[in-house]
Amino acid sequence: MKNLVVVLALVVGSLFSVSAQDKMMKAEKVISLEQTKGEFTQKEITVDEGTYTFEVSNNAVGHDVGFVLVKKGDDISKPENHIQTAYVTKAVATGAKQTSKPTKLTKGEYVYFCPLNPTSTDNILTVK
Repeated sequence: MKNLVVVLALVVGSLFSVSAQDKMMKAEKVISLEQTKGEFTQKEITVDEGTYTFEVSNNAVGHDVGFVLVKKGDDISKPENHIQTAYVTKAVATGAKQTSKPTKLTKGEYVYFCPLNPTSTDNILTVK
């Protein structure tokens, strides 16, 4: 009976370990972006297809900033063209960082900008 309890404990422990490893393997990758007054410090980024979380930092802009991602060629002024999962979940205060929801990126080019800062719309994210 004692051996059965030990075996069950090992089996249950192994299941939890495998589950934790699976979650780590499926974790999203992070694309870190920094905004200064009127611009992103990263103008061009290239990544592989996959699911990403955007982390946006506000480096002394002096007011809250945000993040907008749009498929290149789409009208950026129309919110329905914005990839809404890429929005930061909260406006980014000066000296702070915020993240987006997980966002699946497929092959192609995207533009990113901040209408609150405001930044150029010439920033390109290429997904290969």
